[in-house]
Amino acid sequence: MRTEEVLAAIATGIWRWDDATGRVTLDAEAARLLGLPAEPASLTASGARSHFHPVDWNEIQGIVSLAVTEGTLAEARLRIMNEKGRVLRTVRARSKPVVRTLPDGVQVYELIGTLQEVAEPRPGTAIEGSSITGDWRRSREAFLLDAGRALAEARSTAEVLRVASSLSMPGFSPDGLAVFSTSPSQEALRIVGLLGNTLADADDFSSLTVESDYPASEVIRTGRAIYLPTAESYKERYPDIWPRIEPFARNSWAFLPLTVAGRTLGTWMAAFKNRVAFSPDERSVLNTVARMLAQALARAGVTESERELSLGLQRSMMPTLNTDIPGMSVAARYVPTGGGLQVGGDWYDMIPLPGGTTEAEGRGSGRFALVIGDVQGHDVRAAGLMGQLRIALRAYAAEGHRPDAVLSRASRFLAGMRQFPGPESDGGTGAGAVAPYGVAADGSADAAMTDEEYEKTGPRFATCLYMEVDPENGTLEIARAGHLDPVFRMPDGTAFIRQTAGGLPLGIEADSDYPTTQITLQPGELLMLCTDGLVETGGHDLATGWDRLRPVLEGDTGSSLEELADALMGVVHGPGSHYMTGPLPEHREDDIALVLLARDGSQPRADRQPPPRRTALTIAQAEPERIAGARRQLRDLLHDWSDDEQVDAAVLMVSEMVTNVLVHTDGDALLVAEAAGERGDRRLRVEVADVNDELPHRRRPGELASSGRGLVLMEVLADAWGVNPRGEGKSIWFELYESEDHEPVDSTEA
Repeated sequence: MRTEEVLAAIATGIWRWDDATGRVTLDAEAARLLGLPAEPASLTASGARSHFHPVDWNEIQGIVSLAVTEGTLAEARLRIMNEKGRVLRTVRARSKPVVRTLPDGVQVYELIGTLQEVAEPRPGTAIEGSSITGDWRRSREAFLLDAGRALAEARSTAEVLRVASSLSMPGFSPDGLAVFSTSPSQEALRIVGLLGNTLADADDFSSLTVESDYPASEVIRTGRAIYLPTAESYKERYPDIWPRIEPFARNSWAFLPLTVAGRTLGTWMAAFKNRVAFSPDERSVLNTVARMLAQALARAGVTESERELSLGLQRSMMPTLNTDIPGMSVAARYVPTGGGLQVGGDWYDMIPLPGGTTEAEGRGSGRFALVIGDVQGHDVRAAGLMGQLRIALRAYAAEGHRPDAVLSRASRFLAGMRQFPGPESDGGTGAGAVAPYGVAADGSADAAMTDEEYEKTGPRFATCLYMEVDPENGTLEIARAGHLDPVFRMPDGTAFIRQTAGGLPLGIEADSDYPTTQITLQPGELLMLCTDGLVETGGHDLATGWDRLRPVLEGDTGSSLEELADALMGVVHGPGSHYMTGPLPEHREDDIALVLLARDGSQPRADRQPPPRRTALTIAQAEPERIAGARRQLRDLLHDWSDDEQVDAAVLMVSEMVTNVLVHTDGDALLVAEAAGERGDRRLRVEVADVNDELPHRRRPGELASSGRGLVLMEVLADAWGVNPRGEGKSIWFELYESEDHEPVDSTEA
């Protein structure tokens, strides 16, 4: 009896599907099963497709692709339809894909296999290993969508494994999962994650290697999935490892490769207590989950590497503060932006300064410098520039330069980094030319930078505040390069922005001057240095951001510096920050660097007079614009004064006094303001000194006169005022009393 006759007797036909020609060849029995006359036939792919249920036909391509990938048989249950759309019968198609390479390099496959009619089970009857259509397929699609979404949102290896362990596959769910990978040497096999077993259970597998006779090892070597539907098949194929597997009491196993970009990263094992025949539908689900799991693990590995890189950069670039400072305390915080590599251009530093200076210079031993700055940008390049600039600042400080010289050299250093050699022969700008945005160094528009190139290679600047600290007497010498002014908090809790002299940001000009401001930090006072991220994050500008921080600074003066630093960061990034957004429509996020410095001093007792608030400022002849800063400082000093009209009067008199010095003398004006006493009964004394010996005198200005009203204003607005001659120059002062019962001080007091 011929083979065709035997196959026909058991209702089995032979078919051949050539993907290259698009022809499907059927023998007589296969043609009959498809509803055609019982004679050999040759159909086009579309002609054959018309005889299958549309849902079943759509799955053939996926089943064949899976079989080609795994090197296994392609098996599917297909429903045959008649011309009226009714199901005639159900057939099982089994075929072996044979891959051929055409002359043009394109790979095609040819299916050679059988079609066999199968009896449909009664409702409620399950056939082991059968492919289930209809509702199961819809459940499978929903499951794969949910699994893909959950795995895409996982950001670490632990999260990926946790998501994988929670997946509930439709119709068959594994009760044991494991993820295997290789060691860095690509020799040892290690278990990355487990479900359904403990780490103690994995001890027996710690000695396995990639070359071991174990399914996970074989999958890594070959890149092909292994399905073991029964314990017998496992024992027969891997007899050496079976004694270690048998105690787990499992009956079916699937080992699938975790492949990304053609590279096998590891193996995913799914183990089942119930027997699973691993039908094409089930293998398709497992294979799809394995691909998604591999992609998720690869993404998580990249994210963890970036996180490790950013943490390493932070540790290397953020210094360790020396908290052992006699008479002083210091605290600092650094918080990068929320995304990307978690690094940016903000930094702070604490630099020990060289000793050996003379007392005549007024520079005692134990001095150190505090630096805070912000390089433009929040990317890796900004972090790299920040690291180089920080090293340069440390080098200049170690040479013993004053703050102004340190910043001048740092600006020259950063400006030099934005220069590059231009052409020397054809009319170029020569070496050291700086190419402007959109124009090449040789002036040609063709070589101009694009926006992306300019962002990557264009010049960048940095703001910086460099402060030299003498712990013995609390003297601070501050030089500022476009950075935010420092904030002072008095012993009574009053906080205000202290105006200091400053210059251009570093790197704008190669030769820039940075004037120095000298301030004395009194016992019990606190200084805050920060970058603009602390003030402006959350949609705030400088004004509203300061209003948000001020209550925290003035709140609990008994807190430690560490607690205060945490409280300040909590205002910006804590839960309450979502209810304290600023007026700007775009909530801009930025890196944050914060440094707190306090001079130790006991808090005043209730029966002791609180320490006075004091501010001092020098206004040079060439800086009349600093008069506005003097007015702001005075308002900050009197922000809780009970009478607003007195505050306005004080600001008006200060403006008049300082303007007179700049107009009628050739020297600078030194302003000192002090508010002393208990709240509600305080005395404000403001004194403006200059080097001119000529004393002012009263005049009676006419209606059209533009001057001569200064002393008249003081006589009307001040509670007390006077002019005190000095050895060189004079000082004009006035006093205001918060309480009407306050007794004035002797007007001759210097």
